[in-house]
Amino acid sequence: MSGARPPVTTVTDALTVRVPATSANLGPGFDALAVALDVHMTASVAERDRCRVHVDGCGVDELPDDEGNLVWRAFAAYCGWAGVPVPDVSLRASSDIPLERGMGSSSAAAVAGAALARALVAGTPGARRADDAELVRLVAPFEGHADNAAAAVLGGLVVCTNGRVLRLEPSAALRPVLCIPEQRLATSLARGLLPDVVAHADAAANGARAAVVLAGLAGAVAWDPAAMHDVLHEPARFAAMPDSGRLVGTLREAGVAACLSGAGPAVLAVVASGDPGVLARIRAAAGHGWRVRPSRWDRSGAAVHRRAAVGCEDATR
Repeated sequence: MSGARPPVTTVTDALTVRVPATSANLGPGFDALAVALDVHMTASVAERDRCRVHVDGCGVDELPDDEGNLVWRAFAAYCGWAGVPVPDVSLRASSDIPLERGMGSSSAAAVAGAALARALVAGTPGARRADDAELVRLVAPFEGHADNAAAAVLGGLVVCTNGRVLRLEPSAALRPVLCIPEQRLATSLARGLLPDVVAHADAAANGARAAVVLAGLAGAVAWDPAAMHDVLHEPARFAAMPDSGRLVGTLREAGVAACLSGAGPAVLAVVASGDPGVLARIRAAAGHGWRVRPSRWDRSGAAVHRRAAVGCEDATR
């Protein structure tokens, strides 16, 4: 019968995906560079009940529990791409990634839904299966660009250009530190602040600094904190996020590499792994209203864990 709901799916395996937060741009690498961080959201498949998506953690009182939830929308979109009916299941999503801070919470949700669907429908007769590159292409339209999605899927450090993604290993000699404010700003609003035209000289200089940031984060050259300086997107955003602009400026004056995390207002600092006093300096610069969170690079990206009813457990991409 046309339009009939697919039969109820019995969930015999417990599927859970863990997806990292991401920080995009990394200063001058606007819409091209991103890195995965060890703040995560998890999502799992459950038997169907009254809620399509059970939300816990960040966004628990804000995000929808019906089919409008981004995790579900990406789950359903993957099934449509794969050519299979959407399984009649519920999902459970729990996130430690703060909303609207520039830490890739939306990309993490979309990647989680698509990765869960890929694992759940794997082996279904006639189903297409996306590799990681295709998964990034499927998820990127939910935000309009691929940088956060690529880092969330692949982990590590990514470069996105001309529809391609290059993944690199971030240097163990460096570590990220997140400065997370209480205030929020939707990415769509932050993008609307950007100028329509930039000077040719500014674009050229930014491109050079982006190359230095990429090489430094990958450990190919000595880390240069001054290279994270940007003139394409950060000045306009700092005007709307003065506290973020103040903190970035203070850290840079102290010789600490700092930039907006994504569209902000969170700030990302990149410091030497062996500097024992840098956290105290960052906390002193941040002051009241900021949570300073030492972090690590997430090198795994989206990882799905399957636990069968008999207790056997494994992990797969």
